[in-house]
Amino acid sequence: MKKYTYTEKKDTRSGFGAGLLELGKNNPNIVAMCADLTGSLKMDAFAKDFPDRFFQVGIAEANMIGTGAGLALSGYIQFICSFGAFVTGRYDQIRMSVAYAGAPVRIVGTHAGVGIGDDGHSQMGLEDAGMMRALPTMMVLQPADEIETRLMMEFLVSDAEALKHPAYLRLTRQNLVPVHGADYKFRLGKLDILKTGSKVVVLATGGTVGEALSAVETLAASGVQVTLVNVPSLKPFDDAGVIELAKKHQAIVTVEDHVVVGALGSAVAEAVAGAGISTKVVRLGIQDQFGESGEAFELYEKFEINAVHIAAAVKKLLG
Repeated sequence: MKKYTYTEKKDTRSGFGAGLLELGKNNPNIVAMCADLTGSLKMDAFAKDFPDRFFQVGIAEANMIGTGAGLALSGYIQFICSFGAFVTGRYDQIRMSVAYAGAPVRIVGTHAGVGIGDDGHSQMGLEDAGMMRALPTMMVLQPADEIETRLMMEFLVSDAEALKHPAYLRLTRQNLVPVHGADYKFRLGKLDILKTGSKVVVLATGGTVGEALSAVETLAASGVQVTLVNVPSLKPFDDAGVIELAKKHQAIVTVEDHVVVGALGSAVAEAVAGAGISTKVVRLGIQDQFGESGEAFELYEKFEINAVHIAAAVKKLLG
């Protein structure tokens, strides 16, 4: 895989757009579809350079899913793209035309979580990752920064085994702090350990990884060393990796910009409980609530998934 280096904050949807363009130049088999949101999804460059491989279907996500499934089954590497809330809102089409049909479609859901800010709940993908995890054969990936996004894009169009399965790629609107260097390698179904500590381990995914990193660094400054793990692969999930961490730590904190049901928090709790381990699991995320309108930083504060609340959760566990 190519090495990437970024030092500025950037939204992961931009990493997707850049990756789609670059990969499209080298692979004429890549086709992309959009449901009336080309600019918001950062697909403009691909649409301009490859008009014969880009299809704007309008506000017709269900038709996009069915058409994309047909092209994928015909041998194309097919990306179908919209806001996560909109594309997974057509769950029946994904369930039957993609997953059940065995169509290796790459479904891209942007504007994930409350981090999208002012647009409010109707635009927020808050249940999407859990819905996609429930589908047999569906891979569910969520990058923490632009580097990881670009590496995931490469993986999704080049890995022979991955090309046999559908995938859901969950992306942000808000800019994220880069947490990876040029030597980082994405591994499907594996945890990404960013810092090693003791007693408490924090597992975060997507837009919350940067917040967790800030919390862990603040704790370290006060003498508290915490293990920090990025979870880019929600399915397949690294049960064995989580079990190993649970055995080495007194408690686990999960952090996600998603409802606490169905995605990261659930996956961790399932792994720990299934192994019969008594390690305490605290799940930070959207707690049985709807999202609302506001600045991203205000909503991360309100829903208690920012660095301050992550650090507070760790301190509470440590007494």
